[in-house]
Amino acid sequence: MPLNRSYHLKIRVVFTLIFMLTPSFFTHAFNASDSQNATSISEDIAQIFPRATRVGPVDKDIAVTPVYQLNELLGYVFESDDFTHFIAFSGQTVNILIGIDTQGVITGLKILNHHEPIFLHGLGEQPLFRFIKQYQGHSIKKRFIINARDKTTLDTTYLDGITRATISVLVINDTIIASALKVAREKLSGFLAPSNITVNPNFYEALTFEQLVNQGYIHYWQLTRKQAIAETDNSSSALVNEINEVSDEDDNYIELYFAFVNIPIIGKNLLGEQEYHRLLESLKPGEHALMVFNRGSYSFVSENFIPQTVPNRLSATQGELPVDIRDIDFYSYYDPYFALTLPSFNDIKVFRIKSQSGFELNNAFSLSLNVSYNQSFLSKQQHNFSTKITLPDALFIHQEPKENLTAQSPLWVKVWLSRSTEIIILGIYLTFLSLLFIKQETLAKNAKTTHKIRFISLLFVVIFIGYYTQGQLSVVNIYTLLLSLYKGFNIEVFLLDPIIFVLWVFVFITLFLWGRGLFCGWLCPFGALQEFVTLIANKLKIKQFKIKPQHHKIAQKIKYLALFILVGISFYSLTLAEKLAEIEPFKTSITLSFIRYWPFVLYAIILLALSLKIHKFYCRYLCPLGAGLAILGRFPLLKKLRRREECGSPCHLCRTKKCGIDAINIDGSIDYGECIQCLECLVTIESPQLCVVNKYSNKATRTKKTSKALDIKVMN
Repeated sequence: MPLNRSYHLKIRVVFTLIFMLTPSFFTHAFNASDSQNATSISEDIAQIFPRATRVGPVDKDIAVTPVYQLNELLGYVFESDDFTHFIAFSGQTVNILIGIDTQGVITGLKILNHHEPIFLHGLGEQPLFRFIKQYQGHSIKKRFIINARDKTTLDTTYLDGITRATISVLVINDTIIASALKVAREKLSGFLAPSNITVNPNFYEALTFEQLVNQGYIHYWQLTRKQAIAETDNSSSALVNEINEVSDEDDNYIELYFAFVNIPIIGKNLLGEQEYHRLLESLKPGEHALMVFNRGSYSFVSENFIPQTVPNRLSATQGELPVDIRDIDFYSYYDPYFALTLPSFNDIKVFRIKSQSGFELNNAFSLSLNVSYNQSFLSKQQHNFSTKITLPDALFIHQEPKENLTAQSPLWVKVWLSRSTEIIILGIYLTFLSLLFIKQETLAKNAKTTHKIRFISLLFVVIFIGYYTQGQLSVVNIYTLLLSLYKGFNIEVFLLDPIIFVLWVFVFITLFLWGRGLFCGWLCPFGALQEFVTLIANKLKIKQFKIKPQHHKIAQKIKYLALFILVGISFYSLTLAEKLAEIEPFKTSITLSFIRYWPFVLYAIILLALSLKIHKFYCRYLCPLGAGLAILGRFPLLKKLRRREECGSPCHLCRTKKCGIDAINIDGSIDYGECIQCLECLVTIESPQLCVVNKYSNKATRTKKTSKALDIKVMN
């Protein structure tokens, strides 16, 4: 019996030790209070933190959830909508579940909610999922650059964008970075927290350039060639050779001035009142403008630098976090002007620091200039020269802390600046188009010139407006606008795509001047594609099929029915309305360039093939966008398509032979609700060789003369 009792006692001790070694015992034993607050781990969090054994309660100050392995804090998970409110192309935010560890590394992401039509009803969601996966494993201390041409800069994460989804990608990138930085600054050690100090707007006194530098308002950084080589410690002969090749012995290898020209005492003294206010107009609230002058042999921008992009040579950091700096091309249309006498300089740029980057002017920060060199034929290296900057305290004042961490920072200005060249080219074409329509009667007198201009215009519309700028308008834009007016109009939603916005403003104005024809005949990429198909049919001598007038009138009403159905459904379900909008082949043929699931491609090809036999079949009978434009533009103010008395009675040449879209009524008048303003009828009327009205007139004259001669003969 004693032996059995001793044996049983040993067994109990062993089982007790095993129980104490289990993770659940440690979880409860080390911190009973945490155990009471712990919650179960959701599948989403488990994917972002695979090592997690529990999660803590949501933080009382900001909406983040701590994640633990036993008692070890692994990091935090949070939803981007709790920290940012960037409006995407759909007019709504993209809400993302994000995880960051205690070192600021993104451990995982998951899209919780989005309404981006390009992914839901076009490319599919897989490209979106692949895009956000690129952030996983990268520290938010690094810069993130999308679709960079030069990928040689250190401490930078380069991401591949998504073709045809540029706006959505930019919004998602800003959403991820801005929300992650806000959490890092609030919860992680080694990250700067937001400051309650701001620039004093009333601090100003007149100073010279030298005084601005001496008092520390403008930072001066200078390294001779010898100093630069000494800083490298002769670590690489290839680097030394690179430095020697750029500068002479007596030259300064690096000589830069840095000035935050949005600060009144710096900007007003340096630029003068007029230029200073022009600068402020280029910035959004909370943004900073860093002006950089170069006098040294090695510039902060390379010869291949593209305006309005991120510089590869120059970078900034604050509190170990990268600071996003991007050129605003401040001197694209203006020559540099300064109110003070400045030293001569080689290069000058103004860089924007966005408000959501969390950069604080009153805290110290570093600026680095990197030098790339070939260590060997197969190895390219970089060396960073850095300078630390701290602005004087006199520039700043204390203010009450801001409670709102989700201040909205619109993206549309950045998008417009990045697409300024496309906007200018489009603006030139729209101006040309306006002049063409004003002078269309004069132009139509020369048939060959008219046809050449129209051919070139259609080519421009397909290639530039359609495939290059993705400027295909859609019926989706119509009910997006109507829903926006119904639920609360937000113009920033429409400003996110400058090409579409400019086109819609132009089309809306011209609808009341010339009707729908200016867009449908001269600006619609898919309409232009159908025109080219008709040209091919003419070259191949494919005889066009003529629909009977009574059937033509009935078929025209289909597009109006489609419009009313789509608009009505959009108020019930926008998602369903977007799916039904596939009656438009625009997304397949223009947006996705026929790279899509085969039924959509087949549908678009069938519509184009029908144009071989029936001119612009889709435009005439199925296009809901054309129907919407026809309703607004049915009674234009400027009816420039001249008619003659004989048009319709007795002459029907234009109606039966010249008007491919059947937009001329039987009485000879123009149906501006259906006309695409191809100008063929006007060319015919203005050409004595083509117009047969004079033949009818001559025939009538001869008939009268013959009748008169018979009367005289009878009298005799």
